[in-house]
Amino acid sequence: MMRAMMAAMLLATTGCATISGDPGKPRVALDTTAGRIVVALDADAAPVSTCNFIGYVVFGDYDNGSFFRTVVRETNTANPNPIDVIQAATPRGSDDASRPPIVLERTRDTGLRHDAGAISMARDGPDSATSSFFIVTQDTPSLDFGGARNPDGQGFAAFGRVVEGLDVARRIQMMPADSEEQLAPPVTIRSARLLDPAPPVCTQ
Repeated sequence: MMRAMMAAMLLATTGCATISGDPGKPRVALDTTAGRIVVALDADAAPVSTCNFIGYVVFGDYDNGSFFRTVVRETNTANPNPIDVIQAATPRGSDDASRPPIVLERTRDTGLRHDAGAISMARDGPDSATSSFFIVTQDTPSLDFGGARNPDGQGFAAFGRVVEGLDVARRIQMMPADSEEQLAPPVTIRSARLLDPAPPVCTQ
């Protein structure tokens, strides 16, 4: 039932969308209080993560959510594998349990990498990601399959990249944060909107 509802909503949403130059990489615009970030999603390489993210977008789940966490390599001394990312969540938080978690699409299988500008799913254990995502601001291979950022070595599921506003993401990363890496205050996501038709894999 939920998949059918999502398909109907995707079709309704994309009926008046602007068609991009690459139909395999639909774009999503994140309008934040720090500026606009546009990401292009790779449904061919990572269909599960892409369709999951688009589903949250078209249902408006990220509206009034936030970028709430920043991790800066130079100060990330608590982990021997430092990273450069900003993490976002719906208004329900990073442990949003409103929908089932998704299968982990490993970079070993997708061929995608956590280079600067990558968008990826946050997770705890494998197959546990729901809505929380992060943007990589500098090349961070420890987030790929075989990397040691997560002790299980499975890496995280990259599923697209920033095509506009990486400077905004980097600006957010350098905003004030507390000792727990929480942005103080968080950066509000005013809206998240799909700019192009959803790929067929997300409407089947």
